[in-house]
Amino acid sequence: MKIGLGIGITGSEGIDDVIRQIQRAEEAGFDSAWLPNIFGLDAITTIAVAGRETSRIELGTFVVPTYPRHPVAMAQQALTAAAAAGGRFTLGIGLSHRIVIEGMFGLDYSKPVRHMREYLSVLIPLLEGKQVQFRGEEYRVQAQITVPGVSRPSVVVAALGPQMLKLAGRLADGTATWMGGASYLRNTAIPAIRAAAAEAGRPAPRVVSGFPVAVTDYPDRARESAARIFAVYGQLPSYRAVLDVEGAAGPADVAIVGAEAEVEARLRELADAGVTDFNASPFPVDGDPGAVRRTVEFLAAARREGRI
Repeated sequence: MKIGLGIGITGSEGIDDVIRQIQRAEEAGFDSAWLPNIFGLDAITTIAVAGRETSRIELGTFVVPTYPRHPVAMAQQALTAAAAAGGRFTLGIGLSHRIVIEGMFGLDYSKPVRHMREYLSVLIPLLEGKQVQFRGEEYRVQAQITVPGVSRPSVVVAALGPQMLKLAGRLADGTATWMGGASYLRNTAIPAIRAAAAEAGRPAPRVVSGFPVAVTDYPDRARESAARIFAVYGQLPSYRAVLDVEGAAGPADVAIVGAEAEVEARLRELADAGVTDFNASPFPVDGDPGAVRRTVEFLAAARREGRI
């Protein structure tokens, strides 16, 4: 299982600070750095800049909402970022949430699965440099994009429910999950996406799983901090449904917290379940000012020493 680091999670960092964080993640030996795309920096643009300032680390979005960006625009931007990063770019995309797409952007969120199916049907061939002629309910596209010297970036789709997992397995390279615990991943998500990929004759999918993580001697405090910091994810319907499948009352119940041995055991459990890429989001713990640094140092050492 590859070990990656979530960068710019709070959304409050400027671009210089985010680039420095990515550079430090590369220096520490992490396999990947993952950037969210919420209401701060544009993740793909930031990755294009980071690609010129790094040499080895994989750079991915976790994730870019599809609705605000036409698939032609998304493909053009993604190929440009892939070129800037020397082929180290992974495009993570997702639906976002009804409250954002309808409530903030004023767009129609009534058919999310159809939307993503059509979106991928346009996006993937464009990323491959093919001429696209597509007529669907939402998109009617005739286009082709040519970016010299770059191959198609890997595409992972944020998929939590069964229909989206099947769609990701059939059309994309894998999935990106957040707030889905080990039981949900082992018994629900991973079997579903693997079966869909196999049925479509595709390779085994990537499973990029994000978790809040804190290496600390104060696990109770860590859970209290996680409950406060990540409270919104317990209220959004898609994440709430996944937490319910897990049997979790809230985000604090799926956060990975504890001393080094306990966190390492949790990571091994995820690897055994079939997670291919771990995306760690270290978070501060009240009363333990060194928790974030300790977490990053532990994860870097675990990756460097091949303990996971």
